[in-house]
Amino acid sequence: MALARNSRHKRTVDYWPGFVDALSTLLMAIMFLLTVFVVGQFILSREISGRDEVLNRLNSQINELTQALALEKSGKQDLEDSVANLQASLSAVEGDRSRLQALLDAGSGNSQAAQQRVGTLTQQLDEQKQASARALSQVDLLNQQIAALRSQIAAVEAALQASEQKDQTSQVKIADLGRRLNVALAQRVQELNRYRSDFFGRLREILSDRDNIRIVGDRFVFQSEVLFPSGAADLNPDGQAEMAKLAAALIDLSKEIPPEINWVLRVDGHTDNVPLSGSGRYPDNWALSSARAIAVVKFLIAHGVPADRLVAAGFGEFQPIAPGDTPEARATNRRIELKLTEK
Repeated sequence: MALARNSRHKRTVDYWPGFVDALSTLLMAIMFLLTVFVVGQFILSREISGRDEVLNRLNSQINELTQALALEKSGKQDLEDSVANLQASLSAVEGDRSRLQALLDAGSGNSQAAQQRVGTLTQQLDEQKQASARALSQVDLLNQQIAALRSQIAAVEAALQASEQKDQTSQVKIADLGRRLNVALAQRVQELNRYRSDFFGRLREILSDRDNIRIVGDRFVFQSEVLFPSGAADLNPDGQAEMAKLAAALIDLSKEIPPEINWVLRVDGHTDNVPLSGSGRYPDNWALSSARAIAVVKFLIAHGVPADRLVAAGFGEFQPIAPGDTPEARATNRRIELKLTEK
């Protein structure tokens, strides 16, 4: 009987190293979770700005916190298992003490040894009760930390949802602004087309009735022979007379066009495909077409047309409107085009 009691006593004392290991593991888990919590707070405070970065990093933060919560739950489960083992050991010790006390009361066995055994078991029981109380306190602390982590995850998810909602609202506003802008641009284009039609109608009335002055699409076309001598960029007398009429019509029109329509008259110079000799004033058709467009623009400015409403461009022989190399096709391609357009 004494041998059996000694064996039970040895098995009871062997629980203490396992309990110490459990407490060490618990402390390490708590330190790790606190470190994860502090690092998560620091990352969250620094990475919350920037729409696209916010969305990505908030998702990453939620994953990290979820992993930390899983680790926390795992540590809590280990601690609860340790508490259950301690409680089982406590029950076993209490059972031993009860049996020894019963034997002592019945007068069997060595009374003094039994009393010592009861005292030892009682001391061990008190120690285990204290350890169990500390473990339960740590379980409560872990529960509080888990609740705090859950609250933080909920706050991060709320911030993520608010950011996504704000992004959707911004996209709707951008789409609405784009639609309004397209409508406004379409209205401006329609207004400019109306003024262009009025302008061309006036030009048709005031300019000489010639076959070499005509409207082609959205452009008013002068054949070069009306305005310039062959190979030159100085307006001839007939050309000056026609451009003076153009300037007067343009000045009248500028008074009618609303100021919010940012219009210009583009003057485009074109030549035929016959190359210049290179020994004259203009080395090639690029230079000649540009010089003729500039000559028209300067003449219009001198007659009162605002310079900020005029644009000169030279295209050389590279934008023909009549195919072929016949004299008629080349004469058609030598031209000055006027286009009323937006800047």
